[in-house]
Amino acid sequence: MLQTPAVVYCAIDSLISPRGRIQPGFDEFSAALDLANVPAVWVTSQTRFQVDDPRRKIGHNHPFIAEGGCGSYLPEGYFHLRPAKTLRLGRFTCIPAAEPQPAASEALEALSSDTGVPVVALSSLPPRELAQNSGLPAREAELSRHHDFDEVFFFAGASDQDVARFLEEGRSRKLQLRQHGALWSLAAGASIKACVRELGKLYDRALRYHPVSLAIALTSGTNGATSDESAELLAACDRSILLTDPAAEGTAEQLTAGHGSRRIPLAAPDAWEQVLAAITPR
Repeated sequence: MLQTPAVVYCAIDSLISPRGRIQPGFDEFSAALDLANVPAVWVTSQTRFQVDDPRRKIGHNHPFIAEGGCGSYLPEGYFHLRPAKTLRLGRFTCIPAAEPQPAASEALEALSSDTGVPVVALSSLPPRELAQNSGLPAREAELSRHHDFDEVFFFAGASDQDVARFLEEGRSRKLQLRQHGALWSLAAGASIKACVRELGKLYDRALRYHPVSLAIALTSGTNGATSDESAELLAACDRSILLTDPAAEGTAEQLTAGHGSRRIPLAAPDAWEQVLAAITPR
């Protein structure tokens, strides 16, 4: 592995939509990172199946953290030294942070039963209803059905008080419950911080020094990213860059609190050039 000034951890849910739309300039930025020998680890709430097409389009050949910190996925042969605890998932070696399915599915069923709050898991829906409730075309909706770790669901006619009670009980059971628009996800042990830590150890061993870990996040959550997940990523890294959206300044204040993030306006014509210069100073 070639020497690098940093390892970038990029929250992509607001940069690459579940429909495959890529934020203008992000593909060129990714190519520039490769030329500068800077690994870019994608961080997403999506599954390995959902990010497969974007990874092919952009030529992303580095690890990625999927399902909101449930696991780190390593391409074949990326690191010569294998971590102690791994799972083989498709063509990837995965370092799990959360318990694999059916743990989340069983935990969701038990939590719903014990609290009396009705929920519907997306994985249980027939194709047409899955597309309707996910808001995705049929192909993309089917890709969203298969999760290695977490369970995506929605509340079925529950009141705000019921939802609050459900969430409180879930957190008391040390489950991770995250909102993605009208949908929610439940995982047993998800941790973006743990994923960043485990990948950082592997990069340290491969490079024989500690490269700076640098988080990149966007204030806008238009494609389902949550500020909680972005805040967790920012807190897990040595440095961070926050791409600001004027329509989400409140979110920007929340995310930058205590993290010392550098802000770069996404609307700036040279936004991605500024980000690249901050990562690879001359």
